[in-house]
Amino acid sequence: MATRSALINVMTDAARKAGRKLIRDFGEVEHLQVSRKGPADFVSNADRRAEGILFKELSKVRPRYGFLMEERGVIVGSDTSNRWIVDPLDGTTNFLHGIPHFCVSIALERDGELIAGVIYQPVTDEMYWAEKGTGAHMNDRRLRVSARTDFADCVFATGIPFKGEPHHETFRRQLGKVMAASAGVRRMGSAALDLAYVAAGRCDGYWEMLVHPWDVAAGIVILREAGGLATDIDGDDGIISKGSIIATNGNVMGPLAEMLRSA
Repeated sequence: MATRSALINVMTDAARKAGRKLIRDFGEVEHLQVSRKGPADFVSNADRRAEGILFKELSKVRPRYGFLMEERGVIVGSDTSNRWIVDPLDGTTNFLHGIPHFCVSIALERDGELIAGVIYQPVTDEMYWAEKGTGAHMNDRRLRVSARTDFADCVFATGIPFKGEPHHETFRRQLGKVMAASAGVRRMGSAALDLAYVAAGRCDGYWEMLVHPWDVAAGIVILREAGGLATDIDGDDGIISKGSIIATNGNVMGPLAEMLRSA
């Protein structure tokens, strides 16, 4: 049985509480698909309700910590060293369409360094968690990235730019190159879970051009503690500031990064 620190217990408890609420709301989404108003308003409310639960639970146990949240933005705490980076519902489009692939994501940043991460998939009850220096886990199982070294055997996850966003042409070129050289590319609709899947060895790599800190912060900690590598598109450590990410099992980082940059 993996031993969880007090910090990880705080984070997993909050994620589970928010996840329970999301599951109840998810049950309502399919009924709303047929209503004239449609489910979009309901889902944005579900998002806000889950964020409210996380804010309340995390504030209760660490009242001085700050926040960076998808809905509420930046909340400066009296403890300026520590801040939570929170996405209450990563995979909103999936949730909206009744596709059961979404999660709650919580990271802790201390003095600008990501030190702990939790990603909870409430539909499958998979709790991914990691703290710097202690390894990564899914529920009570230790996680390791895949050992694949041959690019042709690898499966990659990615995120497609939404309508109205830049990089569509660049992405098409990148996709063409990776598809031609690999065993396949998956677009599953949740950046946090893509990173968790690379950490768990289900995918061998993941890339995306436009990510927010709350999409990837927890996943970066979990991936690195599982033995993987994550950089921005230029090979630097500017994922949070630049908003691009390449993440792999480490073995295929070189060829994937080269392919993406050349596109």
